Amino acid sequence: MKKIVLAGGCFWGIQAYFDNKKGILSTKVGYANGNGENPSYEEVCNEDTGFAEACLLEYNAGVITLEELLELYWRIIDPTIVNRQGNDMGNQYRTGIYYIDEEDVEIIEKSREKQQKNYNKKIVTEILPLKNFYDAEEYHQKYLEKNPGGYCHIPGELME
Repeated sequence: MKKIVLAGGCFWGIQAYFDNKKGILSTKVGYANGNGENPSYEEVCNEDTGFAEACLLEYNAGVITLEELLELYWRIIDPTIVNRQGNDMGNQYRTGIYYIDEEDVEIIEKSREKQQKNYNKKIVTEILPLKNFYDAEEYHQKYLEKNPGGYCHIPGELME
């Protein structure tokens, strides 16, 4: 089992998207790489904390490799936009790949380099070690499963 944290706009969509991918063992939405401890959703939305809405993924590397997982991630974000995805704006909606294992850095950087060929603008997705991660409130966990009509910036056809 391996872990990685991905930020890509609203965390509800990231979680719903990865929940139905083969090899994903568990997902949890929360707040990553900010300042302070145990922030609330309201605090994160005020942009004072520096936290990103993110999703912690636990995956079976024997079923889905980090390369494959990142290919899926790049499909659902625009990595050239700063602090925005879809209608969601603010630094909590930035894109980021927050690694736990140092050995993942080379794979992540190669993945970004490969993706850069698809864009004229520079990819601004953060690639940083995971500094901290705090679980989001329970009502955010599996939100789109609980609220099927909820907003998501990820196109429906990619969710299937």
